Amino acid sequence: MSILYTNHISDSIGGCVLKERYDRIFLLDDTQTHKHCLPLLADWVAANDAEVLTMEAGDVAKNLDTLARIWQQLTEKGASRHSLLVNLGGGVVTDLGGFAAATFKRGIEFINIPTTLLSMVDAAVGGKTGINFAGLKNEIGAFCPAAHVVIDTVFLRTLDNANICSGYAEMLKHALLHNAEMWADHLQQDLQHPDYEALGRLVQQSIDVKERIVSQDPHEKGLRKALNLGHTFGHAFESLALSQGRPVLHGYAVAWGIVCELYLSAVLLGFPTAHLHQTVRFIRETYGHLSFTCKDYDRLLDYIRHDKKNVGGQVNFTLLADIGQIRLDCHASREQICEALDFLREG
Repeated sequence: MSILYTNHISDSIGGCVLKERYDRIFLLDDTQTHKHCLPLLADWVAANDAEVLTMEAGDVAKNLDTLARIWQQLTEKGASRHSLLVNLGGGVVTDLGGFAAATFKRGIEFINIPTTLLSMVDAAVGGKTGINFAGLKNEIGAFCPAAHVVIDTVFLRTLDNANICSGYAEMLKHALLHNAEMWADHLQQDLQHPDYEALGRLVQQSIDVKERIVSQDPHEKGLRKALNLGHTFGHAFESLALSQGRPVLHGYAVAWGIVCELYLSAVLLGFPTAHLHQTVRFIRETYGHLSFTCKDYDRLLDYIRHDKKNVGGQVNFTLLADIGQIRLDCHASREQICEALDFLREG
């Protein structure tokens, strides 16, 4: 997989796609990126006679029915094993489109063009593809890297503040995994008034951190588990909110998950309380609070027990002894997990 940074998306995608290499070219977007982002690629689409497939926007569309419709459209429109799928969108499009490509005729090449901050630093890079299933996040999927990922931060200017904040949570996670300098830099950014030039610099740093980890462990057997910081609780928060008909953005759930998992890091590993409180203050000011009560704890614990990282029924957390000091496969008691939920809820 190659990652290309550009300020001229149409020219750059043309450099990645050699038309004679593919018999057909397809582009998958959603109803939002079709309106706001596809126009930037209109000339390229026309020049390559690319067939545009459009899915509904939002995480609720990341399901088996949508996947089947994409397979059906590829079949009806004559896609073969020598076709290309270009995924233009956020994490839902790159996750589902990547999985569609990985499984259609046992695999066709695909390119990701992430259009949200979250997909730039997380979903589009690293080779994870998939869909939600049976009420669980990313329950069905495969490891399959894109042939190319093309990053153009011009798309960030199409985002509202909530989606900027959502992607930024994954960047804060990467900073916590990396070093104190990067962490401190991230806490200083004003997301209400984004400096897009600074944001572009931080995006590249964030992708570099993730790529270094993924290159050492592409299939999540060891070090790549570090990228799950905040996600064991975060996925449970997403599932709870979805089940209650009030879905939350992924990055917000991860941010709240980071609060819980840094609390466990402090209790179990001695993570410095000064770093804990600085990070938690930033998260609370930026992401607000998730509304839940102690009556939701049993359901949250059930979601946590279903996490894909667990082995033999044992919940495995990625925690930190300090910024950049990663500890994998950490265990916490039910009481400690509930204490972490109390810490988030009562803060």
